[in-house]
Amino acid sequence: MLTTIGFDADDTLWRNESFFRLTQDRFAELLADHAPADHLHDRLLEAERRNLGRYGFGVKGFTLSMIETAIEVTEARIPAGVIAKILAAGREMLAHPVELLPYARAAVEAAARTHKVILITKGDLLDQERKLAASGLGDLFHAVEIVSDKTPAVYARLFARHGDGAERGIMVGNSLNSDVLPMLAAGGHGVHVPHGPVWALDHADPPEAGPCFHELTDLGGLPALLATLDTAGTSS
Repeated sequence: MLTTIGFDADDTLWRNESFFRLTQDRFAELLADHAPADHLHDRLLEAERRNLGRYGFGVKGFTLSMIETAIEVTEARIPAGVIAKILAAGREMLAHPVELLPYARAAVEAAARTHKVILITKGDLLDQERKLAASGLGDLFHAVEIVSDKTPAVYARLFARHGDGAERGIMVGNSLNSDVLPMLAAGGHGVHVPHGPVWALDHADPPEAGPCFHELTDLGGLPALLATLDTAGTSS
């Protein structure tokens, strides 16, 4: 029987990637005289990929990658005023209001009545803490873990720390690459709840169908899924 439910945060409980896309469009407008949008997107993605190990995930790393890309494509001739606008765009992202996704509160509340619930998110510590506080969901979680990355070892450790191990846990999230596949590899259940655009560096193909992989169109279906899994676990 499942005892512990893990929830991802960004684009599972609240909107996130769409703000990155809007800022990326603004970035392309600022650099329109120096590079076409498609080329700029590719260069920015390259910068993000090589900087993940240095800056990690989140707005701050994204902003630094935009500045680095701007310097590169302009051969270091980027005006200071444009860099200031890029920094301002990053600050706007860090201050953006939190918008909960449909059924987010109801799903966490329902899960918390029958299971231990933990928030497992990656990204910048201060930004993730800010968003959680602004979401109004913080008091619903038994534990909150903000990690540098999501791997099978991380899930195994966290579900052992806060529950009865990954084998009796389930991870709910919008990302196959970050939320579902590593949880399955750790021996637990994974629930894919897709939402909006997926960051190119977070794309992954779905796993083969199996008893531990589940898909929902939105969080509204989570209580019924948990009830079904609990019933199956009780009867087995």
